[in-house]
Amino acid sequence: MRLLFLGDVVGKPGRRAIRSVLPALRESGRYDAVIANGENAAGGFGLTPTAAAEFWQAGIDLITLGNHTFANREIGPLLETESRIVRPANYPAGAPGCGSRLLTLGDGSCLGVLNLLGRVFLEPLDDPFVAAERECAALRAQTPYLLVDFHAEATSEKLAMGWFLDGQASAVVGTHTHVQTADERILPRGTGYITDVGMCGPTDGILGVDRELILRKFRTQLPVRFEVADGPLSVNALALEFNTDGRTTRIERIRIDLV
Repeated sequence: MRLLFLGDVVGKPGRRAIRSVLPALRESGRYDAVIANGENAAGGFGLTPTAAAEFWQAGIDLITLGNHTFANREIGPLLETESRIVRPANYPAGAPGCGSRLLTLGDGSCLGVLNLLGRVFLEPLDDPFVAAERECAALRAQTPYLLVDFHAEATSEKLAMGWFLDGQASAVVGTHTHVQTADERILPRGTGYITDVGMCGPTDGILGVDRELILRKFRTQLPVRFEVADGPLSVNALALEFNTDGRTTRIERIRIDLV
């Protein structure tokens, strides 16, 4: 099984970037499925039905989310009806949507996708390790292929999750911090791991946000309304291959720069 995972898609520029590169990548036949983190897709905060529709049109098969999942009120009904979106599984009971899905591919095989949210420097949700253990067991009973998007701030928490799920998940990929890390590896029991895939969006901002606004915030400590940056774009992604046992056999960082 060959997968392409796209890092956090930031606002309209990020959506434009994936529209520019995905058609050719899909037509190449190199990937059986494309998954993207869309929690910054609508103006930098959360997802909307309109933004989700652009993802489907671009060729994305499933969207994962993160700490801005419920930033837009209209997302609740979409999470209840759209099977191609997962939100973090460790939101408390009663939150709209589902934290894991089975994605059926063209050859009839199934890929389990689990979304989790870290708690270090983020909202104090339910324990992601407890949720990971529960959800992975349920998914592995149905398929050997399991991708985990761990949306977290702290490098230590992401590394801990990678080691915790080594041999239980096919891959644990980190999102949220928007800077692609150079630590991709295959752990001893066959789990592919990277601390952060990076982002799809403006390269000349700061984490995708207009840099002048971020600089003003740091220099004055006054409230600032963040806006997505303009300018050159990049697509940061991760290519993965799993064998029939669900273990990672290849993991490769990808960066595509666009003018």
